[in-house]
Amino acid sequence: MVDDFLKQLGISKTSADEKITGSFLGRGFDAYGIKNAKNIALGNRKAVVLDLLNYTKKHVSSAAFLKQYMAMKESYKPKETIALTPEADKAENIARAKEFVANMEATVKKADANFKPIFEKSLADAKKNLKEAEDPNNKQYIRYAKNYPELVKTFKEGYEYQVAQWEKKYPTNHLLYVKVRLQEFMNETKDIGFGAELTTKNGKKYFVNHDYERKGNRWKMAFRAGKEVVEPAREAVQKWIEEIK
Repeated sequence: MVDDFLKQLGISKTSADEKITGSFLGRGFDAYGIKNAKNIALGNRKAVVLDLLNYTKKHVSSAAFLKQYMAMKESYKPKETIALTPEADKAENIARAKEFVANMEATVKKADANFKPIFEKSLADAKKNLKEAEDPNNKQYIRYAKNYPELVKTFKEGYEYQVAQWEKKYPTNHLLYVKVRLQEFMNETKDIGFGAELTTKNGKKYFVNHDYERKGNRWKMAFRAGKEVVEPAREAVQKWIEEIK
């Protein structure tokens, strides 16, 4: 039965699996390469779309789909930012200042006579900055050490919030993520005026109603698919949504 409806669509099982996965985990429905879809007889389209939805339902429950979902979820996991300790902050500032001094010393040695005074002034400023960086009483370090506990708390709270949002968007139960995508389909295919009037200009069809012409590509794709495909698909998808807890 699987082979039968896939043949009617003109795609292989491997291609179907890839398209289903890409449609749920990617940016949207991938219809490219489904070469026979337009040629399916009107009376058969409902059966084909319901077969496809049943196949899709089984695929998104498979171990292969779950593995790809978890990989995608992990790729979006927030990265935790760790605040430097006062000691590390001071050491980093000193290291940067020393590196800048070393670079300026090398520049002065290589500089053309006409520009040497300019670089010597920059070197003097760099050495002054290094001296300030090495000063244990530097006010910048004192302020940082004072604010460090609050900085750690702020970073931790920010990370925890990001993780909570990440878990909300990519739940451990991957079917809850699938449910969101299914609801997107329901939202994008509601209130379609299948009897909308079309006009032809330069060999291309346009909606007479300009509001319809401004609709998104998915709405227009559903319009082209037709009532005999979209309505049974919406009924099946709504039932599927209600089954996912």
